[in-house]
Amino acid sequence: MNGTGCAAGAPPVVAEVLRGRVSEVDVLVESRIRGTVVGLGPDGTVELSAGDPGAVISPRSTVKPMQAVGMLAAGLDRAFGPGGRGVPPELLAIVCSSHSGEPAQLAAVRAVLAAVGRTPADLACPPDLPLGRLACERHLAAGGRPEPLLMNCSGKHAGMIACCVASGWPVDGYLDPDHPLQRRIRASIEELVGGPVAGTVVDGCGAPLFGIPLVGLARGMRWIALAASGPPSPRQRVAAAMRAFPDRVGGPGRPDTELMLAVPWIIAKDGAEGVSVAATASGLAAAVKIEDGSQRAAMPVLVAALRRLGALRGPDAVDETRLAAIGVPKVLGGGVEVGRLRAFLAPWESVTCP
Repeated sequence: MNGTGCAAGAPPVVAEVLRGRVSEVDVLVESRIRGTVVGLGPDGTVELSAGDPGAVISPRSTVKPMQAVGMLAAGLDRAFGPGGRGVPPELLAIVCSSHSGEPAQLAAVRAVLAAVGRTPADLACPPDLPLGRLACERHLAAGGRPEPLLMNCSGKHAGMIACCVASGWPVDGYLDPDHPLQRRIRASIEELVGGPVAGTVVDGCGAPLFGIPLVGLARGMRWIALAASGPPSPRQRVAAAMRAFPDRVGGPGRPDTELMLAVPWIIAKDGAEGVSVAATASGLAAAVKIEDGSQRAAMPVLVAALRRLGALRGPDAVDETRLAAIGVPKVLGGGVEVGRLRAFLAPWESVTCP
């Protein structure tokens, strides 16, 4: 640890893959996984960390709820008619999503585009196959090919197109970082994370991606979750949409959807390269970045951090079976369970980080 209480150099081990039953002598530690973790208490201060949560990361799709807040602030509601109630929550959830390509999800993307007279042909995200395994298998079995609509970020792109049309901005070039929409989104992200972004690069879908500290990611999701029970606002509506339609945010069996189904008072989002974030309406939040970018440990470590913070205790029952499936996933051998991936909590401690 350095003088500020934050780790210097390589992040610590945050998870282990164990092959063999823990109660037996012969247990093989198959892999050790390094990463950075940060947990925020009810007042927003850092209560736990591993590694340096002040280090800048690429947040990937975990930033989509913040991008959706920016779209609402920039006028997305106007796409759904003057004097109306704005974008319905089930469509706002798809704007926040990294969807699996399920039929209901694709119908929601089409509905966002149709609100402004556009079609999937206007999407600037690259052609892709459905992210969900079953959805992909069905699509290929039917003779399907990669399409921009199927790309998991198409909901976000549909929201961006709708926002541009409603605000009178050009749709052509809507992914340019200097486009009026992207400048508005960047301003919203900076407000939520509590500081300027560290740099602008290109996400896998072609949209601008802003570098932020891991602790900033946790703070941004915390501000959205805190608004869940408050008066209508862009933050409140994003939180409410995610809580009401977790199946739109990810999809069947997807870690963020499963976490929100297991713990109804949590909003959560995962992203590529081993990033995950979650927060509660009481102000608790946690974010994880796995050092090598693998996805397998991100959700188990996030669940462990949330448990350590007390975020899994709430007014309603927790689906412990569903939570165990994502929090302590099985290692299989010969088609049966022969081990577990578990978060490695030993090096976590309470610290004060930037």
